[in-house]
Amino acid sequence: MIADEKCSHLPGVAVTGSSGLIGSALVAALSKRGFEVTCLKRNPEARPGDPAFWSGITAGPGQPPRPAPRAVVHLAAETIAQRWTPAARERIRRSRVEGSRSLVESLLRLQPLPRVVISASATGIHGNRGDEMLDEWSSKGEGFLANLAQEWEDAFAPLTQAGVRVVFARFGIVLSPHGGALAKMLLPFRLGLGGKLGSGRMFWSWISLPDAVSALCFLLEKEDVTGPVNVVSPFPVRQHEFAQTLASVLKRPCILSTPGWVLNLAMGDMAREALLASFNVQPRKLLQSGFQFRHPRLHDALQHILSKGSPS
Repeated sequence: MIADEKCSHLPGVAVTGSSGLIGSALVAALSKRGFEVTCLKRNPEARPGDPAFWSGITAGPGQPPRPAPRAVVHLAAETIAQRWTPAARERIRRSRVEGSRSLVESLLRLQPLPRVVISASATGIHGNRGDEMLDEWSSKGEGFLANLAQEWEDAFAPLTQAGVRVVFARFGIVLSPHGGALAKMLLPFRLGLGGKLGSGRMFWSWISLPDAVSALCFLLEKEDVTGPVNVVSPFPVRQHEFAQTLASVLKRPCILSTPGWVLNLAMGDMAREALLASFNVQPRKLLQSGFQFRHPRLHDALQHILSKGSPS
């Protein structure tokens, strides 16, 4: 999606993962704000690690020179919402780490370099920490997700060393009826089959899709913000509260529960490190930088996105 010609003087933004849940909403928001947007695609003929892995950064043979993007938002990644077989772990890692390294190599060839690069990351970098309150300065945790997120972020070190402002958007659960965790939960909850997972006491850090997109736009323009930024609501909830609130908004009962051992049997490590893990995360950098959440409370966020059904 490209902005109208009248807005072509505004800085160009290149986006990977532009067809995904967050990416498609971000492209629409940026275009509405008047930015020129280039959607970067994976080159099917290149392998991760090849600088040509991402097509759209530079012009192809016989094409006129393409202006270098002034900003890049990297959102492309294999979903973690699957059983982590050895093959799945490798796909997940390659999409995040090797794909990011290829992007960095391509960007370092540009003149001038982008002013800012925002890469998706995850609150999972902290690992399962129970009730401990976490922010951007908290230490890394243990496990596959924590190690993966750290390696993902480390892939951008060459850009930081080259003087580019790099931001890591550490997303929690992004709420939208059109994809992600909430979309998978809607049918059972609408049938009155939703409820507590395991003990239900683990913290879920979440953010509405509209606020996630607004945060990315904010970070593109906030020139004094660098490094990790937690893109989550300031009011995380325990999983049983999340289930009760969703059921209340849908006007359905919330009486069933799924034992942790069932989830572990069905999903293995993914259940232990994601579904049943606790992430009590605060967005301190966003708050300190003046970002205003439109939907900071879960009930209001669910009411808005389920009634509107759109990322607006």
